[in-house]
Amino acid sequence: MSDWLIYTIGFLAQLLFSGRLILQWLLSEKNKRVITPSIFWKLSLLASFLLFAYGYARNDFAIMLGQTLTYYIYIRNLQLQGEWQKSPKWIQLFLFVFPIFVVIYSYNNGQYDLEQLFSTANIPTWLLILGIISQVVFTLRFVYQWLYSEKTKTSQLPLGFWRMSVLGASLILTYAILRKDPVLFVGHIAGLIIYVRNIFIWKKQMNESATE
Repeated sequence: MSDWLIYTIGFLAQLLFSGRLILQWLLSEKNKRVITPSIFWKLSLLASFLLFAYGYARNDFAIMLGQTLTYYIYIRNLQLQGEWQKSPKWIQLFLFVFPIFVVIYSYNNGQYDLEQLFSTANIPTWLLILGIISQVVFTLRFVYQWLYSEKTKTSQLPLGFWRMSVLGASLILTYAILRKDPVLFVGHIAGLIIYVRNIFIWKKQMNESATE
């Protein structure tokens, strides 16, 4: 696969990720409270689909790791909102098995090519570790969001989600600069600003609720 096609996929994924945040932010500003529209999760799932493919094409385990778990959390949030069930069964099946299919396709003669996946020929070990830690922290924000939503039986983006987003995005930006990855850098620099703004909206919302 040519480099321009790989980067096109990556930038498109980041554009969708940024688009979901901008829509969520604008709707939250309009309603004066942090809200979670279904379009947020739909764009998230599509972007994750593309970014998973991008990470595979670049042999970047850190990116693939970060997308694997959140991919299914996006699906679960769509289920909680009743949107997933509205999709045709064949689309549900395709989207659900996609990451699994990529892993199976990665097998060479029945054995997973771990040597290639964890290869540090182009990425120093310490930088790979930084990338993995960054993606783990960034992924844990959705684990927290998922557990919170399961507890409340509603799809929400709580304050802790945005705080973890700021920490994770900061680490990923550091990784992107050192890795010289323009896709990650462009995608997370814009998101960091929105994460901080959502924290302020949440705090204002909480203060107003406390005074009522």
